[in-house]
Amino acid sequence: MSSEFAETVKSSIGVDRFFSPSYPVYIARSPGRLDLMGGNDDYTGGLVFESTIREATFAAAQLRSDQLIVLKNHTASEAGWQGEVTIAFADLKDDATVRNFANSSPAIRWTAYVLGTLFYLRKKFPEQANSGIQVYMESTVPLNRGVSSSAAIEVSVMKAAAAAYKINLEGIELALACQWVENVIAESACGIMDQIAVVAGREGFILPLVCQPCIPEPLIQLPEELQIWGIDSGVSHQVSGIEYEAARAAAFMGYKIICDWEQIAVTADDWSEIERYTDSRWDGYLANLSASLFHEKYEPTLPLRMNSTEFLAQYGFHTDPYTPLKEGVVYHIRANTRYAVQENYRVRLFSELSRGASLAPSKRAFLMMGELMYQSHYAYTECGLGAKATDFIVNLFRKEGVSNGIYGAKITGGGAGGTVAILAEKSASEVVHRVFNLYAQSGMGDPYLFEGSSDGADAFGIMEINS
Repeated sequence: MSSEFAETVKSSIGVDRFFSPSYPVYIARSPGRLDLMGGNDDYTGGLVFESTIREATFAAAQLRSDQLIVLKNHTASEAGWQGEVTIAFADLKDDATVRNFANSSPAIRWTAYVLGTLFYLRKKFPEQANSGIQVYMESTVPLNRGVSSSAAIEVSVMKAAAAAYKINLEGIELALACQWVENVIAESACGIMDQIAVVAGREGFILPLVCQPCIPEPLIQLPEELQIWGIDSGVSHQVSGIEYEAARAAAFMGYKIICDWEQIAVTADDWSEIERYTDSRWDGYLANLSASLFHEKYEPTLPLRMNSTEFLAQYGFHTDPYTPLKEGVVYHIRANTRYAVQENYRVRLFSELSRGASLAPSKRAFLMMGELMYQSHYAYTECGLGAKATDFIVNLFRKEGVSNGIYGAKITGGGAGGTVAILAEKSASEVVHRVFNLYAQSGMGDPYLFEGSSDGADAFGIMEINS
């Protein structure tokens, strides 16, 4: 699609068209991503195991001679992701101003991800990002399906706009900048995994990432015998949804309880650009607790559930700025704290099995990897993040079994719907399509099949078009 998008941009250069012939146009591309393992332990510092998908967002940016920002979103998808918006560059004054503008109408809510990136560039690079700009976007990444549609638009726009302003943004710096936009401007409680996966991913490879806050490990190429698929259940997932927020908040509540029990002070991390809390033993990350110690010493002391009033009365304050505790919500503290510790262990084991199997393929290793996926899937249900539709898909694959080339399947991302990842033999393509059709006939949702991967934003680079 890169050549098609470039032709679209070229055809829109000229009098009375979107782009001017006076300045070059810079194009960036960012794919969506699929969690093979992990996916909901990033905010507690865990290891995640990420793949890119073929579907992507393209962004084209061009400087203007005036002080206007003009955005055109030509994404042919759900309502709220199309339209043209104009705003004065000077109106990007502060965080609150940008948020208020994006929230002024549901029809322009998508601008939070775009204006947020432009505001970030203005704030961090005032000498370069000091003029008007126009941005044109198209995307094939499905929205609210747990495959990082928001990260794809943030990264593609940030990279294209930075290139137009002659700012070099890539790698971890680019990912952290886009996470800031998601957390602060879009007000979504996401970790760093989405952004770094779509920045640093490569076609045919898996990216292991330690989210403390962002430590990419060497890419792993899966054995030739294996392939990854994704089936979007058609049931919408939203990071801002109450299920995800409650699960995340409960994990941080468990962290604070453990620290108080050990009499370890929890303080604000003044060195972090993304607001967070830390401590002297685990650096603020539940993933740094060993699974054996957690089960032996801490798990029995954690309450099964607690509401916000009870928690704040006993433990003083909540350590996650992005999931404020809400009245009337019952937080499942033990299950979500356990998930953070166990999932990190599962992903680490999965990663080592994958790395070993890439050198010496082993069916025993494949079976263990699949079992870890099924365990992870069930753990989502314990956390309150399961969904009937995704359970149905996973069970269909479990019934097909190893005899038909299926090793494992699991819900991904923030759960509560969204996409199921499948690990299977390449020869099982017919089986995957059969299960997809069975699910489509069930009437539980309108599914979408993800096949294949593509390069991330850094590998794609910048395409420059001059009139």
